[in-house]
Amino acid sequence: MRADAVSKFYGQREALKSVSFAAEPGEVVALIGPNGAGKTTLLSILAGLQEASSGSISVERGDVGWVPQQAAVYRKLSVGENLRLFARLEGVADHEAAVERMLALTGLHERARDELGTLSGGNQQRVNIAIGLLADPPALLLDEPSSSLDPRQRAHVWELISGRAQERGTTVLFSTHDVGEAERYADRVLVLADGELLFEGSPVALEEAVGSRERDFEAAFVRFLRERGH
Repeated sequence: MRADAVSKFYGQREALKSVSFAAEPGEVVALIGPNGAGKTTLLSILAGLQEASSGSISVERGDVGWVPQQAAVYRKLSVGENLRLFARLEGVADHEAAVERMLALTGLHERARDELGTLSGGNQQRVNIAIGLLADPPALLLDEPSSSLDPRQRAHVWELISGRAQERGTTVLFSTHDVGEAERYADRVLVLADGELLFEGSPVALEEAVGSRERDFEAAFVRFLRERGH
């Protein structure tokens, strides 16, 4: 997955400013930055939901699984019914095989007939991620995948995401406001502020960039932004 000089304008406002980066198969990359940095805009362009004003991306729409922050699922349908519906919408050849595969992946076989709205937030998010993976895409994009989840639910969700990257070589790009989560799960972080990519590298490299002597990624991140006027 690659972005080359991607910019996005909304009227006179430049939401993204010539952003370029690449993510390799099996790599987990975190997109972090203040509110309004352009994180969701970049993800939605990569997902094919909107067009860039300029620049290019190297990933095809069918090669990307998209997991939005607000799940577009049907709470009155069962888990299995949701998966079957989205498998059809994604044009998956063998619907039932894909549904069985996702139920196994999420560990929700026993809840397949349960109405989605009766599941915990963590299990609902597992279904949301499973929908993004139904077509077995080589890249997975997630917008705040663990927001509003408790620590145990968050651990289950990240076990699912990290396992997909390690076992299937899926490229994972996710946005988060929890920089501790980025440090814990990402191989590399991209720091966006006011639509500009300010940093690309490992969490340790960001700490080194601000001369941090102690391992405190959140403090290093805040200092990095402050030193650059954000």
